[in-house]
Amino acid sequence: MSKDTIILVHGQWMTGAEMFLLKRRLRLAGFHVEQFKYRMVSKSLEYNCERLAHFIREQCGQATHLIGHSLGGVLSLQALQCYPDLPIDKVVCLGSPLVDSFAGRHFLRFASGRAILGKTLPQAVFENPLDSWSGLQTVGVIAGTRSLGLGSIITQLPRPNDGMVSLAETCLPGIDDHLEINVGHTGLVLSAAVARQCVSFIRQGKFTR
Repeated sequence: MSKDTIILVHGQWMTGAEMFLLKRRLRLAGFHVEQFKYRMVSKSLEYNCERLAHFIREQCGQATHLIGHSLGGVLSLQALQCYPDLPIDKVVCLGSPLVDSFAGRHFLRFASGRAILGKTLPQAVFENPLDSWSGLQTVGVIAGTRSLGLGSIITQLPRPNDGMVSLAETCLPGIDDHLEINVGHTGLVLSAAVARQCVSFIRQGKFTR
């Protein structure tokens, strides 16, 4: 019997290398794991959704799931909204600004910040935001509550937050489950507890409490 496939989708300004521990833990749990890489600064939301959809269709596992960190979670849901027939069963978003981004809005105030932020995040979060989730896929969100990240340095984020994304920004109406864990933004992909909860959600459709 073939293994379920999990596609990891990295966050803003990341490459996927930071997800190595999560990838290793998911493989030890029995999953086949692939990494989707994309350019969020120079490429548009539409371009990256199309590329992710193509990447998903290339997989041949028994079932395919997505785990997206930060912007990766937003991109995952945006792609599924654009291509509702994609063969995805479950999605886990880790610290994803699904309804807004206070830190992102701070960057947009400055020309240099807009250049650094790039195209995909503003289009996915501000210009074409997700109002709610009504897709076929089961969606779970894990939010960090330890204020440890770049956002907490450059601006005063609403509390609680993970140092980059506030808890309120992760609460998209219509999702199936939501869990808070006391880790920072990057810690969401390094934490063994988060990895265990990802496995629980993908296997059972809910987090363990």
